[in-house]
Amino acid sequence: MEPRAVGVSKQDIREQIWDHMESQNLADFPRPVHHRIPNFKGASHAAEQLPRLQAFKTARTIKVNPDAPQKNARFFVLESKKTLLVPTPRLRTGLFNKITPPPGATKDILRKCATSQGVRNCSVPIGLDSRVLVDLVVVGSVAVSEKGWRIGKGEGYADLEYAMMVSMGAVSNETPVVTIVHDCQVVDIPEELLEEHDITVDYILTPTRVIATDCKRPQPMGITWSKISRKMMEKIPVLRSLRAREQQAGKDVTLQGERQHLPEPGRQQAVPLSAGRRPLDTPGPEANSMEATVGSPPGEGAPLAADVYVGNLPRDARVSDLKRALRELGSVPLRLTWQGPRRRAFLHYPDSAAAQQAVSCLQGLRLGTDTLRVALARQQRDK
Repeated sequence: MEPRAVGVSKQDIREQIWDHMESQNLADFPRPVHHRIPNFKGASHAAEQLPRLQAFKTARTIKVNPDAPQKNARFFVLESKKTLLVPTPRLRTGLFNKITPPPGATKDILRKCATSQGVRNCSVPIGLDSRVLVDLVVVGSVAVSEKGWRIGKGEGYADLEYAMMVSMGAVSNETPVVTIVHDCQVVDIPEELLEEHDITVDYILTPTRVIATDCKRPQPMGITWSKISRKMMEKIPVLRSLRAREQQAGKDVTLQGERQHLPEPGRQQAVPLSAGRRPLDTPGPEANSMEATVGSPPGEGAPLAADVYVGNLPRDARVSDLKRALRELGSVPLRLTWQGPRRRAFLHYPDSAAAQQAVSCLQGLRLGTDTLRVALARQQRDK
């Protein structure tokens, strides 16, 4: 399929690509490819171009999407002993997983780690406070143009992942973006179809070509909250945590269909996440900024509306275990009151909105085999 103007909307272009790949038997498992980032025959060969890019050679940490066409790309990252980050499917349990192969892993084991099963079994979650710096981003596409315009499968997860990485300070406008597609997926895309939240690509890898797009269009500057629905917020806990942080930083986080909510004058503002990056998994200032005290629960005069109760702690749990879990989920409180013998703790947040966000984010949190009970402290006291 030669690059040409196709369709009148993004969905028209998607449907044409999907139909063409199925009718010409270019698609590979899983099929049919409709409503997917399509896997295609020759995907592994196309991915072989990735290690030859200078951007790959100099990168230390690479984010690769979890779809089937990028399986070989994930393998090459692991084989090159670089840090591989894979977004969690549909962002249900967080943003990233860091793939950690067993020591001395052979090529066969690395290939298994690069599969969807390996991503589930050989990974550890990376929290918002990890201050990870991503050097190269590899995304899937349904269609892409030689100018760097990209169309995904229509659910917006790749664009949202990128915007969340911007909000975390993990990527910048200079971070290269690569996509791996079949030659038939390279088509003309009218620029008027692009929206401000759409990511663009710098390199297109196909089974026959490496295309440097020289794209000058700026990447998204962060999360466009007015495009985020309440339904999406409910599905994605890490998005709720990021919204609470940006709200505390004084940003407008009005959701789709909401009235504009501006920060109150004099409200405490948090330091943006982009400040003071540090290498992945290296302890940073926030490790010490969460003050932990041992003592009584909040008293009658305490601002209970901003406090969160955490119960059903394992008998052998330590305060460091809970602090680590909170950092990984991006729900670090200002202060933590630890009551280990009573199997509970209280988390103190700057205001009731941040406390409510934390309660939503921490639902289902487990320490060891125990699922913790999480509620606003006022509600728990009333019970």
